[in-house]
Amino acid sequence: MVFVLKQNVSQEKISQFVQRIEAEGYSTFISTGTEHTVVCLIGNTAKIDVDFIVQTNEIVEYGKRVTEPYKAVNRTVHPDDTLVKVGDITIGEGFFQVISGPCSVESEEQVVQIARSVKASGATLLRGGAFKPRTSPYAFQGLQDMGIKFLLSAKKETGLPIVTEIMNQTQLPLFEEVDVIQIGARNMQNFDLLREVGRCKKPILLKRGLCNTIEEFLMSAEYIMSEGNTQIILCERGIRTFETMTRNTLDLSAVPLLKQKSHLPVIVDPSHAAGIRSLVAPLSKAAIAVGADGLMIETHNNPAEALSDGAQSLDLPQFSTLMNDLKRRVSFEGKINN
Repeated sequence: MVFVLKQNVSQEKISQFVQRIEAEGYSTFISTGTEHTVVCLIGNTAKIDVDFIVQTNEIVEYGKRVTEPYKAVNRTVHPDDTLVKVGDITIGEGFFQVISGPCSVESEEQVVQIARSVKASGATLLRGGAFKPRTSPYAFQGLQDMGIKFLLSAKKETGLPIVTEIMNQTQLPLFEEVDVIQIGARNMQNFDLLREVGRCKKPILLKRGLCNTIEEFLMSAEYIMSEGNTQIILCERGIRTFETMTRNTLDLSAVPLLKQKSHLPVIVDPSHAAGIRSLVAPLSKAAIAVGADGLMIETHNNPAEALSDGAQSLDLPQFSTLMNDLKRRVSFEGKINN
């Protein structure tokens, strides 16, 4: 349930209204837009008389029930697009960003070399896996805390903010200097982890699960936001279907649908969606066409020798070529070029 407040209401009156609502046992989420302030009630609001509250509170313009189970991430609650800040970088409507780097951090020399190259090509954030969730327990599991140290070395060398995946909440102390914490597809419904990262102040990159619906995806974002963290980036990375010629099937329709339903920025990971290097470029262009706010692309200095996901990784010249092509299609302030 949301209550849209009248314009030019004082902060004191808003606070008094919120206190009365919370005294009834409800949690609230306040969204301040360009024209109106919206107060969202979270909880079992079935017994609330919307008309009574509107009529007895002079600051309330109107009330509306939000039928979807996700409340705080709902565009009804927050009509304006959320912009996620990562240092000096902005991700969201009007600000298109590319995150790039290796699937796995393999050495300090490797990740620094890749960071220098992708930055020169136009990437604005560096990704790299330090902790690696793998299907096989015998596959390379990442360098873990040493991998984070190598990423921080690359950040110091290039200035690129770093994005890396967390596996569980016990690892949070290791992520103090990480700029964006990634919740991977396999952890999308790890609710304890979602709540924990919701209590931290860092931007969260939340990937859609392999077999999850869009509503389930938004509900996972709701777990994070319900704990107070509004800096969430949604990432469509492909879902599992009956098709076997690609690793996953990129759900391009999810991008505009997520942007209709939610105010959060949406990026696309074409590397995991296809699992095939030659498809990364066309899927990247398709993501731009449907309105994505950015891309996450895997790159490696020597894909043939990569310890994980080499088949879907672009080499450094291929990434540079792709970025030059993308710059002709979209300015990196988010506007499609004609």
